[in-house]
Amino acid sequence: MSAEDLFSAAKTAMQRAYAPYSRFPVGAAVKTEAGTVHAGCNIENASYPEGWCAETTALGHLVMAGGGKVTEIAVVAEKMPKIMPCGGCRQRLAEFAADGAVLHLCDLDGVVETVPFSAVFPRGFALESGK
Repeated sequence: MSAEDLFSAAKTAMQRAYAPYSRFPVGAAVKTEAGTVHAGCNIENASYPEGWCAETTALGHLVMAGGGKVTEIAVVAEKMPKIMPCGGCRQRLAEFAADGAVLHLCDLDGVVETVPFSAVFPRGFALESGK
């Protein structure tokens, strides 16, 4: 699976977003070392901002499918090219990111830039054991 295929999964997820309050649909997809892909969209509710980010939903699908280390992440938003995961999602992604994981920043046409995940979240919380 290419970075463009991962983008396509994120864009498909974005089109399913439930964002009646912000009107800001976001999609995310993560790829594991085993090559499996898990996608998610943002899901809002009336207790705004207590909804789920797209990355959180994608990670939920990853966990429900048995987990794994994430090697690639793609995020796309309808109204913001090259959107970055929020701080909370960066920490959530760090929990599952493999060493050397990359983040694909996208616009509605595809991947615009690829950066090391460690460059966008260099000092996340870690367990005392260092994992």
